[in-house]
Amino acid sequence: MNEREAMTRAIVLAERGWGRVHPNPMVGAVLLKNGEAIAEGWHAEFGSPHAEANALAAAGDLARGSTCVVTLEPCAHHGKTPPCTDALLAAGVARVVCAVREPGNEAGGGLAKLKAAGVSIESGLMAEDAARMNAAFLCAAMTADRPWVAVKVATSSDGFLATPDRKPRWISSYEARDWVQWLRAGFDAVAVGRVTVETDNPQLTVRGPLMARVMPTRVIFSRKGMVKRDQLVFTSDVAPTTLLTDADGEDTVAKLRTLRSRGVQSLLVEGGAALIQSLLADDLVDRIYWVRARKSLGQGVSAFGDFLPDQAEAQGWKVVRRQALGPDTLIVTDRRLCLPAS
Repeated sequence: MNEREAMTRAIVLAERGWGRVHPNPMVGAVLLKNGEAIAEGWHAEFGSPHAEANALAAAGDLARGSTCVVTLEPCAHHGKTPPCTDALLAAGVARVVCAVREPGNEAGGGLAKLKAAGVSIESGLMAEDAARMNAAFLCAAMTADRPWVAVKVATSSDGFLATPDRKPRWISSYEARDWVQWLRAGFDAVAVGRVTVETDNPQLTVRGPLMARVMPTRVIFSRKGMVKRDQLVFTSDVAPTTLLTDADGEDTVAKLRTLRSRGVQSLLVEGGAALIQSLLADDLVDRIYWVRARKSLGQGVSAFGDFLPDQAEAQGWKVVRRQALGPDTLIVTDRRLCLPAS
């Protein structure tokens, strides 16, 4: 196994922390020695040992003289756990390769400390892949003006998210709906507009096998604040609900800044069409999760208007993932990538 292969594996391992470690980053690590992986680890729970510490514990004495391939620069500060740099030095690791540098916060400086102690270092290997995985964490650390915003939308094959009568009905498959529960678990807040609340009466909670460490806040965008209070987002108390209105003359940007000031670093917007298209028009969307079903509706409510996420490279969008969700297809497109300098 070479270092690139090890980093690919480390990214896969890191994603196991989804929904359990935020607002901290997901991190994975692989220890290499003589071209073989001798141990691996990942950050599994908020406040628990970091990826490097878990990999070193699994390797034991074999760690001496090894290379640690890790998705994020090892921390150099005392937080809820001891510095990973100290653990790497104590174990006798000879080389450290990281994908992404810490974005200038108090945990940074790990590579410099390792280099000063005689450890060979390198950064930037598969940096974009690792940065996309931790996009919300990195953007929150590098800018404080608004949350990192992702849109999740399920449409028919011809791009409609609802029939003309807007009656609630499933367009996506069971597998896709199960995946959405997993997706929600990794966000600080889940948002919809007033029409979606009153048409679909969603719970906007995480109900899948993966239990969110912290249940996402439910956010409703309603210009006049006239939302029926007998909806599930108000009557169930499993998560807090925030109502954002135009009462104070705030535009969408100001509303997002309000959420950020309340600790929301990542926001998942699930509808409806008017809210999604408004955010896109104002250039406030960083990622789109588009679940495209096989079935065609022929007519209905368009999710994106004239915008097609998988055909918008000229506007700065990039398709970063395609995968099957049962009979449906997930298309992930990114526009904003926060990447610290290597």
